[in-house]
Amino acid sequence: MFTIGDFARHGRVSVRMLRHYDATGLLRPARVDPASGYRHYTAAQLARLNRIIALKDLGFTLQQVRDIVDEKVGLEELRGMLRLRRAELETAMAAAEARLVQVEVRLRAIESEGHMPTNDVVIKSVPAVRVAELTATAASLEPEGIGPVIGPLYDELFRRMGAAGIAPTGPGVAYYEDVASEDGGGRISVHAAVQVSAPLQDGPFRILDLPPLDQAATIVHRGSMDTVLPTLQALARWIDANGYRPTGHPREINLECPENHEDWVTELQAPVARA
Repeated sequence: MFTIGDFARHGRVSVRMLRHYDATGLLRPARVDPASGYRHYTAAQLARLNRIIALKDLGFTLQQVRDIVDEKVGLEELRGMLRLRRAELETAMAAAEARLVQVEVRLRAIESEGHMPTNDVVIKSVPAVRVAELTATAASLEPEGIGPVIGPLYDELFRRMGAAGIAPTGPGVAYYEDVASEDGGGRISVHAAVQVSAPLQDGPFRILDLPPLDQAATIVHRGSMDTVLPTLQALARWIDANGYRPTGHPREINLECPENHEDWVTELQAPVARA
């Protein structure tokens, strides 16, 4: 048998944790000395300890852990619990990875302040263009608000266009509009559009003519749209420094969209007027 200290070292846990598991009935010592009160454990109990720690690290409550290790939960139910927990962890990991990307983007924007060249900004007029589009509402203009909305919108748009026998004739055009709300929640109307040559319609998707832009300050962004912030802010600095003011959200023209998002080429078209 092992003393509680030796068992803790072999199990890579603290003595305090073993005492807590004893007090809650999750892992009782194999023997307690009646005179001294010292706890003793057997090597066989390491298997139960390993299961307890693994289930606890997966996020199960101590009561759930007790039910599982005491075999009060059936095999199929256990599998379901583990699958659900795996899905929750995968979702949390994806969210954390997305937040890390945005932290990196903000850091890049801070580091590039005053250094990013803006001589690639061009003022031009943009003609009207006919597009097919689907629209949805995002909680905010932040990447974590737009990303989960616009991707599925484009997937569904192309599916519906294929079913209708309508093919794209030009690049994708994403554009945004503020949604009026009394609570000032900052919701955004997201338009996933692509250029087409087809009659105007309202059906499984809309076909409409986007109005022209008399003046647009334009700049080309290279890379994933998750990293567009420094380019957007370079464009904003140019607009302010050259005596213009924005009159709406920039349109995003998807010039090149290969499978690797880091190789995307997107033109940003910010409608502007003289300040």
